Amino acid sequence: MKRVVISFAVLFSMMAAQAQVTVKDAWVRATVAQQKATGAFMQLQSAQDAKLISAQSPVAGVVEVHEMAMDGGVMKMRAVPSLALPAGKAVDLKPGGYHVMLMDLKGQVKDGDTVPVTLVVEGKDGKRQNIEIKVPARSAAAPAMKHGDGPMHKH
Repeated sequence: MKRVVISFAVLFSMMAAQAQVTVKDAWVRATVAQQKATGAFMQLQSAQDAKLISAQSPVAGVVEVHEMAMDGGVMKMRAVPSLALPAGKAVDLKPGGYHVMLMDLKGQVKDGDTVPVTLVVEGKDGKRQNIEIKVPARSAAAPAMKHGDGPMHKH
């Protein structure tokens, strides 16, 4: 009986260590036929200081963490080596900012598809955690409504 209790305690502590980063409101922009790239967007929150260091998906040949930023009056997109996840602070990955870029797509990502994505997060202790998520694809023209949102409109 004591072994069972210890086993559960070890298992629970491992699960607690794996639950350091939460993912909310994840979505992937649906594509048109022959389109070779798209973005994944979400909100990440870490219980402890960490950083998003990479991502993978079986639907894409290349997956990178990207930043869009103004540079000399021109909007530019570039891969970043990591994205800081400060303890307790929500970090938004959204169109026009940080996002996960899925490139060399192996096929069309259709509205309503579910896209598997693995996020790789590194804690300040250097330990890495894989976070497996299933991300719904949707058209950018039809944002998901959240509880409390008003009528949808375009800007």
